[in-house]
Formats: sequence, C-alpha cells, structure tokens
Amino acid sequence: MTKPPRKPSKPLLGEAEAPRRSRPRRRRDPAQPNLPLDPMPARIEPCLALLRAKPPKDDNWVFEIKWDGYRLAVHIEPRGVRILTRSGLDWTHRFPLIEAAAKALPASTAIVDGEAVVLDQRGRSDFGLLQVSLGGRGGKKRSSNAMFMAFDLLYFDGHDLRNSELEVRRHLLEDLVPAGGEGDIRLSEEIEADGDQLLASACEHRLEGIIAKRRDAPYRSGRLGDWVKIKCVQSDSFVIVGYERPTVARAGIGRLLLAARKGKKLVYVGGVGTGFNERSAAELREQMDRLIIAKPAVDTGRKRNAVFVRPGLVAEIEYRAWTHDGKLRHASYKGLRETQDDVAIFDLSGQV
Repeated sequence: MTKPPRKPSKPLLGEAEAPRRSRPRRRRDPAQPNLPLDPMPARIEPCLALLRAKPPKDDNWVFEIKWDGYRLAVHIEPRGVRILTRSGLDWTHRFPLIEAAAKALPASTAIVDGEAVVLDQRGRSDFGLLQVSLGGRGGKKRSSNAMFMAFDLLYFDGHDLRNSELEVRRHLLEDLVPAGGEGDIRLSEEIEADGDQLLASACEHRLEGIIAKRRDAPYRSGRLGDWVKIKCVQSDSFVIVGYERPTVARAGIGRLLLAARKGKKLVYVGGVGTGFNERSAAELREQMDRLIIAKPAVDTGRKRNAVFVRPGLVAEIEYRAWTHDGKLRHASYKGLRETQDDVAIFDLSGQV
C-alpha cells in the first residue's frame, strides 16, 4: 500500500499565504575587496609601441630592453597552454620549450604578454637566429632554443588586469616569473635609469634599443603612446618588389628592391645588397621566383638587371638613415617577416 506523502515540518506558506523569505544576507565589510571573477578573453590585441627619437624625461616612465623576436601571448588555462601570435594564430606547437615552461608556472589561468627570442653568444636577441630555429619564413620547424621574455600580465587567476596600472600588473608578473630566472620563460626586467644613459649603454652593447612605458597606464590595445620605443639603429619592415641578379653568378641575389607605404600606395625606397649569406639568398630567391610579374608594382626607376615580383614578401631591414630623396641609407637585410606576425609595413606618410 502506497504511503501518503509526509507532511512538511514547516508550512511553505504562512497564515497570510505570503511566501517565506530567506534570512537577509550580512552586509559586506567595505574594507574587504570585492573581486568578482572575470571571463578569460580568448584573445587580446597587443599594446604596441610608438617610435620616438629620444627617451621620455618624465619620472612616470620606466624602461626595458627592446627584444628582437616574435610578439606572443601565452594563455594558461585549465585545459592546457595556448601560444598565440600577434595576429592570433595558434603557434603552441612551434614553441615546445615555452609551452612546457608555461605549464610549470604557478597559475591556474593567466595571459602573459612577451616576446619569443633566440639569444646569441653575448646574450643579445637575434631575429635571424629565431627565424633559423623555426625553419625560415613559412617553415614548419619546432624551435628547440627559443625562449620567452615576459613583460606584462593581462589576466591572472580569474581576474582581468587590463584596467590596472602597469605597476600593479608588473608586481603580479614578478611573483609569477621571478627576476633573474634561467628558464625558458624569463622576466624582461625593468631598469631604473636615466633614459638617455640607458639608450647609450644599449647602443654600446649593440642592442636594438629600449622601450619606455608609463607607470600609471592601463593596458590598451593598439599604438596609443602608453609605450614608446627608441632604437639604436633603425629597423623596419618593407615590401620586396623585386631583385637584381648578381653580376658574377646566375643564382642568388645582387640586391633586393624595397617599397614602403605612403597612404594606400607603395613607394620605392631603394635596395639592399648586404645581410644575407649564400644559403639565405638562395632560399629567398626561390620564394621570389614564385612571385615573378612582368611589370613592376611600383616605379623603381631604370633597372637593367632587375626581376620584378608581386609584393607578397615582407623583409625586416636595418638601416642608418634616409637620403634626401627618400631612399634607405646603409641598409642591411635581417630576415623575412611571417605573415602570421601581422607586421606593419613602414609608412612614409609624415616620415620622409
């Protein structure tokens, strides 16, 4: 025989048929922080540095060494680690050492901003060595020696830090990645120094330059002036629009022909004939020969021995200055930029 349902010990409704209310919550102590958890962003557009001729003088700026590599964001999540390029592509498989080091960091969730680099024998970051470690432009190799220089913390253990001042973010980053480490993720340390003196020292040691960042600035995506870069030697990205054959051999390259942006157009800015060895010149020639076109994409002037290519390759070029007619002086080829790096082509507008 089925038993009748047991009567509740307390009626659900009072005598006035009004619903019972739960006990009021105790008011929050205003001295205690109110820290709701923030959803973790799938991707954050990076903060980019504006180019300046001289370091800022204001005491509200801090300095770091400028690293010459690939900008990356390391995402640490409960399901694993993701390593994203500047344009948002997943390159976790290309950096196994950085991935392993990220898994060992004491954080359940984090987004760390920084740069993948390969150091030379003197401890300087070398973009060419990084490219070699990845198999060159378009290569598929897994780098066996790239490390990650961490310089900002954007998300940490459930909290979005982008609205926090740089000093707050750096304090948390230094707890996560202590200074002086020797692992595959290292802290890009802030340097308390006069900007002019630090730049002179960086140039003396043949580094690329320095970065200055506002202490009180939040993390804002884009090139808005919260970060500025000051270079020892100019280094920018230019489009390859052709090449001149070498005079003594059929293979290889005599000079690369380069172009920059000027508004929506490309403008010829001269050539570069140094910086590549026999192997890199042969690999570059092979890639350019797939892009040969009959007529030049830009006006390069009269070139007797030139081959013109579709402007699809972007080269990183080091140079000392500009000529009066807008050509690069003392230029040297450093390597090809990956399309995945979402690199900005140098824009002549207001520059030359």
